[in-house]
Amino acid sequence: MVKMNRMDEARMKQYLLKYQNPEVTRREIVNVMKEYKSLIGTSESFVFNDGSCQELFNLQGTIPVMFKGSVYNIPICIWLMDTHPNNAPMCYVKPTADMTIKVSMYVDHNGKIYLPYLHDWVPHSSDLLGLIQVMIVTFGEHPPVFAKMNTQTTHYPTQPSFMPLPSGDLNAASMTPYPHFVPNPPYGSGMPPPYPPAGGAAFGGYPSFGSYSNPGYPASPYSSTPYPPVKQPSPSMPAMNSGNSDTITEEHIRASLISAVEDKLRRRLIEQHSQLQAELETLRRTQQELTNGSSKLTDLFNRLQKEKLELDKNINILHDKETELEREITKLSENQSVDVDEAVTTIAPLYKQMLNAFAEEAATEDAIYYLGEGLRQGVIDLDAFLKQVRQLSRRQFMLRALMLRCRQKAGLAG
Repeated sequence: MVKMNRMDEARMKQYLLKYQNPEVTRREIVNVMKEYKSLIGTSESFVFNDGSCQELFNLQGTIPVMFKGSVYNIPICIWLMDTHPNNAPMCYVKPTADMTIKVSMYVDHNGKIYLPYLHDWVPHSSDLLGLIQVMIVTFGEHPPVFAKMNTQTTHYPTQPSFMPLPSGDLNAASMTPYPHFVPNPPYGSGMPPPYPPAGGAAFGGYPSFGSYSNPGYPASPYSSTPYPPVKQPSPSMPAMNSGNSDTITEEHIRASLISAVEDKLRRRLIEQHSQLQAELETLRRTQQELTNGSSKLTDLFNRLQKEKLELDKNINILHDKETELEREITKLSENQSVDVDEAVTTIAPLYKQMLNAFAEEAATEDAIYYLGEGLRQGVIDLDAFLKQVRQLSRRQFMLRALMLRCRQKAGLAG
C-alpha cells in the first residue's frame, strides 16, 4: 500500500498516469483533500467479485455528519475506477472495532454504499465533492453505523411490567422526571428482538419498552446513563398518588409526550438545516463555476473580436494587392515597352550600390573572357593582354570586396 500525503502531489500525479483521465482525477482528489482534511489518498489492490485484482487509488478517512445537533465522524472509503470520471466510484463504510454497520437501503451488511447520486452518475458532471455532500446529507438522516453496546447482566421480573411508549418515533431520553430505560426486556412471547441493539456511544439506538422495539439510531446526546425500569400499574389496582416514584400518572405521560414531540421537531429542524446547508454549499460552488465560465467566455469573445478586426484588415490589404496585380497585368497585355533600368528597382541606397557593383563585376568578368579570346585568335599581343587583364582583375577584386561589405552592412548571408 502506498500512502499519499497532501504534499506528495507529484507522486500522486505519477501514479494516476495509469488512469484514462489522470488530470481530471488528480484535480478532483486534490479538491476533496483540501475540503476534508481527514481524508487521505492511498494506493491499494482491490479484489473484485470475480476474483480479479487491480491496483486502484482510494480516499480513506472520516467525513463530518450532523445528527441531532451533534457532529459525528463517519469512516468511509472511496475507490476510484481507472476509468474515472466515466464510471462512478465504489464507496464503503469502514466501521472501527467499536462500531457496527447499520443495514439500510443505503448501506448493505458489507458496508457498501448505495446512493442515487452513484446510480445516476454523469461523467464529467458528477464529482467527488458532490458525492461526499450527498453522503453527509443522507447519513444525517440515516446513520450507517452505531456503537456496539456493552453487555451487562440485568435481572428482569418474570412478568413484563414495562410501560411502552405510544409512538415509536418518540425519544425516551426526553421523559421527565423519570429516567429512560436502556436494557432490553426478555422476549418470551414470540416477539422478535429489536434490531439493531441500542448503544450509548456515538451511534446507537433508542431504548425498548416492553414488547415495543425501535430501529437503531444514534443515541440521544442528552442522556446516556442507564436507569432501572419503570413499573406499570396493575389493571386491577387504582393508580397510586403522584408521591410514589414507582407510579406513572397521566401527567407524567403527557409531559413525556410533549417533551418527545419537541425533541422530534428539534431533530427534524436540525436535519433540514443541515440538508439545506449542503445544498446551499453546492449551489455556491456551482455559482462560482458559472462565474468563472462567464469570465472565460468574455475573454474568448474579446479575443475573437480582435481577431475578426485583424482579419478584416488583412482582407482589405489583399483586395488592394489584387487590384494592383490586375492593373499590372493589363499593362503587360497591351505590349507596352518595359525599361530594364526601371523594371529592377531597389528600396535603399545600400542595395542600389550593391546592385551596381554586381553588374560592373559581371561586365568585368565578360571583358576578361573576351580578352582571352582575342589573345587566342591573335587579335592582340601578349603584352597588351597582360596589361589589360591586370587592370581588370584589380577592379574586379575591389568590386567583390565592395559587394561583401554591402552584404554585411545589410545583414545578408555572406
